[in-house]
Amino acid sequence: MKRVRSFIGLALAALAAGASAQDSSLDAVMKAGVLRACTPGDYKPFSFQRADGGFEGLDVDLAQSLAAAIGVKLELVKTSWANLLPDFGAGKCDVAIGGISVSTERQKRVFFSTAYMVNGKTPLVRCEDVSKYQSVADIDKAGVRAIANPGGSNERFARANFKTATLTIHADNLTIFDELLAKRADVFVTEAAETLVQQKLRPGLCAVNPDRPLQYGEMAWMLPRNDMVMKGFVDQWLHLAKASGEYQRTADKWLR
Repeated sequence: MKRVRSFIGLALAALAAGASAQDSSLDAVMKAGVLRACTPGDYKPFSFQRADGGFEGLDVDLAQSLAAAIGVKLELVKTSWANLLPDFGAGKCDVAIGGISVSTERQKRVFFSTAYMVNGKTPLVRCEDVSKYQSVADIDKAGVRAIANPGGSNERFARANFKTATLTIHADNLTIFDELLAKRADVFVTEAAETLVQQKLRPGLCAVNPDRPLQYGEMAWMLPRNDMVMKGFVDQWLHLAKASGEYQRTADKWLR
């Protein structure tokens, strides 16, 4: 009887594994002929929506490469940082891209691909103030005006670390840098890659020690929870893209 139960248990496990593989979003993507990627589209150099409605950036180019590897077209689905997890959980897209930080809180609800970039939290300030804001303690002082965009890891970092400084949540990620230049805010803490891009785009703004961030961080793509087939494909594609040099060429295009 024990052998019979054991055999039945193994058979059910095999059936479950087969059903899981068949139910993978990878199969749904191939059947539909489209890879849907949610992205806020307001985060240079990862994903940015132009005035004409098109998207560009490091993650956009990489997503095009992933779609080609699957053999389908790429469809970019506009979202926001506040709605990223709800939209993804509602099945509006197959992956989520655009400079997404890995966090244990997000990991409760989604899978992440293998991280493609280490990219820690770094202050962006007016260039004349670089020496004033070298650490969290330097920023978290009375009279300092910190600013953050809502719904993502930047807001979580700011709320967790800035208890004494005045913190403003600025709804528009595209104009948040203007607040620094206009001297309506003093410090915006975001990923190192973004600070490096913005200091090139906006004379007068400088990244503070981008090679020594205030907090370690990784960038990855959000994938459906418990879908090991999809995760395995995306991770293998990324591994091959890095091994072939394709990833580095794409990163250099946007980061250098």
